[in-house]
Amino acid sequence: MKFQTIPITRIFDEDKAKDFYLGYLGMSLDWEYRFEEGFPLYMQVSKGQFKLHLSEHSGDCTPGSKIFVNVDCIEILFEELQAKDYAFCKPELESAPWGDRCFTVVDPFSNKILFNEQKVTS
Repeated sequence: MKFQTIPITRIFDEDKAKDFYLGYLGMSLDWEYRFEEGFPLYMQVSKGQFKLHLSEHSGDCTPGSKIFVNVDCIEILFEELQAKDYAFCKPELESAPWGDRCFTVVDPFSNKILFNEQKVTS
């Protein structure tokens, strides 16, 4: 049996969401859907194996949620984001209390993504 978890985050503005997720985080737009013109947007974005569903639908999820994402090579991702000219999010690489290295980004809708690199133990 195989499982795949795809978190859903609430968004309120398509342009701001695309600027953050596609522009700043460098994710790809996999698909987008509306029931018809003028209805809320639902879309999937991804970066490698990391997938997110972004929804303008009010009943799908709560704004201000936090997603914990394990990554390898956290410094590469951190440097990639630091090199971008995005005024609204300036994360700091830090040592987590549990011994890992991590940083958090906050999207325009107060959703947080904590990128974490697990400490290698011998």
